[in-house]
Amino acid sequence: MKVDTMKFDGKVVLVTGASRGIGAAIARAFASEGATVVINHLSNEAAAADVVASCKAAGGDAWAVKADLTSGTAVQAMVEQALDEAGRIDVVVNNAFRPYSFDPQRRTLFPDMAWQDYQAQFDGAVGGAYNVCRAVLPHFRQRTQGSIVNIVSDLVERPVIPYHDYTTAKSALVGFSRNLAAELGPLGIRVNCVAPGLVYPTQASSATREEFRESLIAATPLRRIARPEDIAGPVLFLASEWSRFMTGQVLFVDGGLVMK
Repeated sequence: MKVDTMKFDGKVVLVTGASRGIGAAIARAFASEGATVVINHLSNEAAAADVVASCKAAGGDAWAVKADLTSGTAVQAMVEQALDEAGRIDVVVNNAFRPYSFDPQRRTLFPDMAWQDYQAQFDGAVGGAYNVCRAVLPHFRQRTQGSIVNIVSDLVERPVIPYHDYTTAKSALVGFSRNLAAELGPLGIRVNCVAPGLVYPTQASSATREEFRESLIAATPLRRIARPEDIAGPVLFLASEWSRFMTGQVLFVDGGLVMK
């Protein structure tokens, strides 16, 4: 099968947590390749509207859908709305996660961690992806095709800063993704992960102090920190026909901090 383009003309892409940061950059990148993008957000309607406008300006189509991904009922309604309006979903990007502040100086040490801290991050990362996958899989199964890309973290491989609750939840999301990939592969459905390093600027990384960012840059072979736009390309690759024989994989996008 010859693949001449990575464009997503006629494709419908659902991106969760897409009103800002990495999610917004991913949504705009899909739109620039001709996709119709469903912009999921939790509460910031103005920011989501801005992303919709930028997606349309980039050459695609988009609309925003408010939904709490920890609610299975809300997620089911969101997916049904997308199918009613667009008629199909081709790609799902599970980017949303429970709010987190990456501050090495003020992080919670393990002796002070409560199990509820882990549970909250697990519910946001794995629980949200679980609800979205449960809602969209009947449609993917019916069409015997579909691509799911889950956003994890390079901390699952190299916890340079022990953000215990966040990294444990993202590690669980890798396991979730690989089990799903193994089960759904025979049905023509692919599941992969993108693992960014620190991405700046985003709301989550705003508390990361300059001295730590500088030390991270010095340790990074490409000598800079990722911008949100750097994460979009690998996501589009995994969603496209270019990666049609890849599933269950984790792509590390951190300038070479993790090499494997």
